[in-house]
Parts: sequence; C-alpha cells; structure tokens
Amino acid sequence: MSLHFTGEHEWIRVEGDVGTVGISNHAQEALGDIVFVEVPEGGRSLNKGDDAAVVESVKAASDVYSPVAGEVIEGNPALADDPALVNRDPEGEGWFFKIRLADTSELDGLMDEAKYREWVKTL
Repeated sequence: MSLHFTGEHEWIRVEGDVGTVGISNHAQEALGDIVFVEVPEGGRSLNKGDDAAVVESVKAASDVYSPVAGEVIEGNPALADDPALVNRDPEGEGWFFKIRLADTSELDGLMDEAKYREWVKTL
C-alpha cells in the first residue's frame, strides 16, 4: 500500500491497481467546517486532473481533482449523510472515491507523504 499526494492537496492510497482518493488534513483545515460533499458515481471514467468531486464548507466550495486516470469504482456513500466525516478523518474514513488506475506510472509524478508534509510547511 502506497500513499501519494498532489499539489492540490488530494491524496491517493494505492493497493494493487485500486486507489482510494481524498483530501489532505491540510486541505480540510483550510476549508473549515465541511457541510456538503458530492462524490462521483461508479463507472465514471476520469483523466488525471479531471474534476472528480465537490466539497463545500462554511468558507468556500472547492473541486477535488483526480490524481490519476481510471474508472471510478465507487463514491463514499457515508459523505452524503455525514460530510463532516472529512473534517474528523480526512485521510481515512473521509475518503471521496475509489478508482481503478489506468496507468500506475502516473503515480510517479506525485509526492510521497514525507515530501508533501515538508512542502505544506512552505505554504
């Protein structure tokens, strides 16, 4: 299992050819109290960088981008009833969607956890 981050604060945890995607703790802290999340439906094809989901907080609405290309397996159904789950556990149970990776080499352009945490300190 490997964990990667984008410069837009998405994370992807990969097991085999399936990635689980969410937003980082830094992102949810910047957004504040999350009040609504829209996740993609299973079967949707995404390219790397496509708008995949929407997250709204008391401060702002933001798009969540797909860190890789592939086919969405499922959106997290728990977020419809409890969007604040993203605030409570952004890098765990507050995941947004699962995707079957089209090309695992796309992960090479992402940051590992240590590099991401160091980069966030510079913001």
